Amino acid sequence: MSSKDRHRKGRIAMATTQSDVRGAVEATYRDRTPKSRELFALAGTVMPGGDTRSALYFSPYPTFVERGFGCHLRDVDGNEYLDFLSNYTSLVHGHAHPVITKAIADQIERGTAFASPTENQIRLAELLKSRMPSLERVRFCNSGTEATLMAIRAAKAFTGRNKVIKLDGGYHGTHDAALIGTPTTSNTKGALQDWGLFRAIVADVLSTPANDINAAAKLFEQYRDDLAAVIVEPVMGGAGIIALEAGFLNFLRESTRSSGALLILDEVITFRLSYGGGQQLYGLLPDLTSLGKIIGGGLPVGAFGGRSEIMSQFDPADGILPHSGTFNGNAATMAAGIAAVELLTKEAIDRINQLGDRLRAGLRDAMLANGIEAQITGIGSLLGIHFIKEPIRNYRDALRAPRNIVSALHLSLMNRGMFVAPRGFLCTSTAMSETEVDDLVSAFGDTLATLSPECCRA
Repeated sequence: MSSKDRHRKGRIAMATTQSDVRGAVEATYRDRTPKSRELFALAGTVMPGGDTRSALYFSPYPTFVERGFGCHLRDVDGNEYLDFLSNYTSLVHGHAHPVITKAIADQIERGTAFASPTENQIRLAELLKSRMPSLERVRFCNSGTEATLMAIRAAKAFTGRNKVIKLDGGYHGTHDAALIGTPTTSNTKGALQDWGLFRAIVADVLSTPANDINAAAKLFEQYRDDLAAVIVEPVMGGAGIIALEAGFLNFLRESTRSSGALLILDEVITFRLSYGGGQQLYGLLPDLTSLGKIIGGGLPVGAFGGRSEIMSQFDPADGILPHSGTFNGNAATMAAGIAAVELLTKEAIDRINQLGDRLRAGLRDAMLANGIEAQITGIGSLLGIHFIKEPIRNYRDALRAPRNIVSALHLSLMNRGMFVAPRGFLCTSTAMSETEVDDLVSAFGDTLATLSPECCRA
């Protein structure tokens, strides 16, 4: 260990209060990332906030990455990291997988986008349909946001109804209907903020707590005749990696069916959890499904699909709903998606889920060893960290956990070469082994040991 590294560790070890801890960790981060700091300042002169993706910001400034390879990242200052974020789950096979990059390169030589359909659109649609029986017909778009927007539009047109139920904290993208009741449009107490949204949306999108059958039942009863759809993630990503309970999901399925509303499963993140996604894991057959992230092999993608009679509304020959987009079914994306989905075999999914289980157990053990009571949420390859001793069943529960602790944890892990989300979210990938998982657990334990008792000990 160099004298500079010993000085950095000593500076953190001497911190005794919450502010001391954060200050020492931040000072170390600044020491390690001078070029990122310079680039962030420059970026602020051309982009508000120094970036074009709000979720990537954290204080004092985000790390600028130069390249990725497998489960490794290298930033512009030459620091290397183990990547436990995988571009927020989209890179399930890690960075620059040779099979996927070859598929992209081969397609690029033939062209990237055409004003015509391509055979690879059929191939990827068939692959998705073979895994999810609910996908009788599929259409492609360019993001998860577009996928949920079009699924909701399809439900409203098919039912002739207007209102949609979603879950508090449930994230389904950035269109107006999706933003109601999310961390983006709620303050720290969960109260709704509607800045920039169409005001009618606030009345037409109904938000209810996750895993609360009684609360959801009241909405079904009150709006039964005007309820078009319920949209949910089987595991809520933005709310804190909160798994929905089987009984709650079954209630939603039965209630939508009996009321004439449609059930939309947002599987943009959860498709990775089993060969047939979250719907196979829970034994559900939704009316519509939205997909994204991993089905594009690292390129921009979205997809939505479901029952034939619902999706036929998008048939330009005799349907009622237009759906176009210059890059829908983009040739390079379809090639990458086919490669990525084919690589995501049942065996590969089992392995990343086992790695996730090992990581969850290791993080819990590290918490106990340091006398800290906290919750590690999630299923399989998806994990969330909450510094609160009470169980996390919904977004309101997650809101009670202090965020400043997670912020200090995040920067401290970055200083130890671990790339995770600022909000305490992690995932595993097929590019990892038990070695990388154990390395993160070790770094996590070391980080907890430097946090002061005032920060998070029970």
